Amino acid sequence: MERLRSAAEWVRHGHDVETSIADLNAFLSRAGRLRSEYVATGAADKLEQYQATAGQIPDKLKNLRHLTADNPVQRDNCAKFSALDEQRIALMQQAVNLKASGQSDFQTQALISRQLVAVASETDILTQNMEGLEKRLLEERTANERTWFMGIVGILMTALGGALILFWVHYRLLNQELAALEQAQASLRTLSSRLMSLQDEERRRFSRELHDSLGQDLAALKMLLPMVDNSRPEDPNLAECLQIVDKAIAETRTISHLLHPPLLDEAGLAVAVKWYVDGFAQRSKVDVKVDIPDDLGRLPTGVELTLFRILQESLTNIHKHSEAAKAEVSVARLPGGLSLKIRDFGKGVPAHILRRFRRDATGTGVGLAGMRERVRELGGRFEISSDGTGTLIAVTVPVREKEEDMAKGYPDQAVTGA
Repeated sequence: MERLRSAAEWVRHGHDVETSIADLNAFLSRAGRLRSEYVATGAADKLEQYQATAGQIPDKLKNLRHLTADNPVQRDNCAKFSALDEQRIALMQQAVNLKASGQSDFQTQALISRQLVAVASETDILTQNMEGLEKRLLEERTANERTWFMGIVGILMTALGGALILFWVHYRLLNQELAALEQAQASLRTLSSRLMSLQDEERRRFSRELHDSLGQDLAALKMLLPMVDNSRPEDPNLAECLQIVDKAIAETRTISHLLHPPLLDEAGLAVAVKWYVDGFAQRSKVDVKVDIPDDLGRLPTGVELTLFRILQESLTNIHKHSEAAKAEVSVARLPGGLSLKIRDFGKGVPAHILRRFRRDATGTGVGLAGMRERVRELGGRFEISSDGTGTLIAVTVPVREKEEDMAKGYPDQAVTGA
């Protein structure tokens, strides 16, 4: 760029020299013409115009010498031009002075004119030489400027091509990274879904084990204790043992049902929700209002299990964190789907925690993240909003008519599919 700037300055300098030469010649020609007119007419205005024009010629010559100072040849030419110019001005001034003094005659003026013509001829030849030299220099400088300009264009085009190649490579790498990230996220969601499914299966197995094994053993123990009581009525500890066994049976049944309520498989979501909410309200002392259609009917097993687990986790969070005295649960039919809303009237979730959860599902533990993954697995929508008056969790899941018909017509298969 510096070379191009320098070349452009030299081209501009060449144009300035040409302009200066032409300007100086123009002033000399005008001064000669005004001198002739004044000598011929003696008009005072012509004399004033001549003097004004002749007065500017030294400045024009000085400018030309300044512009050609870098070129020895032109500097010599300019010195010769200056000598001829001084001679030419002296002759013109002599003619003007003679006319002004009244001593002018035809022969004297004719002699001066012939001398002026000779000097002007030499000046024209010198001017042509100077202009020719400047023209050649200008052509060389213009070619040099064009060369540097094309070189810069080539460099810029090469840089642009390199940038485009790097951009394309970077774009491919970003696409690969994005594809790898999406694959990792898909694998993570699959793993998360599989873990939740295994967790549900484990809960169901533990629930059955508690009911079929420990529950049956406790029931058998309860049947034997009255027999022992009849054989040893004087022992006061037997009545207390019977109370402990009754309490253990109730606790075992409660834990078994909380792990996986049999009502969910046998009677469907509506009954299981009402049973769970009633038990939760008794245990937590939180007033929970339930709004659920009586004719909700059976739904696909995956939908029922997902909504029930979300209800469980939401009510547990209300009891642990919200400090709410009351809550609301509603289930509603939608065209092509189902909605579940759980609202509490507690202190709410801090705004910065809610923002982190919405951004990357962090900062709230695994409960809310697990809910969102369950809903995402079904192709539904999970939303949470919170302020100082409480928190609202809204879930919408799609339910296809074919799946719903299968859940109604083949309840055993629907349960097994869970």
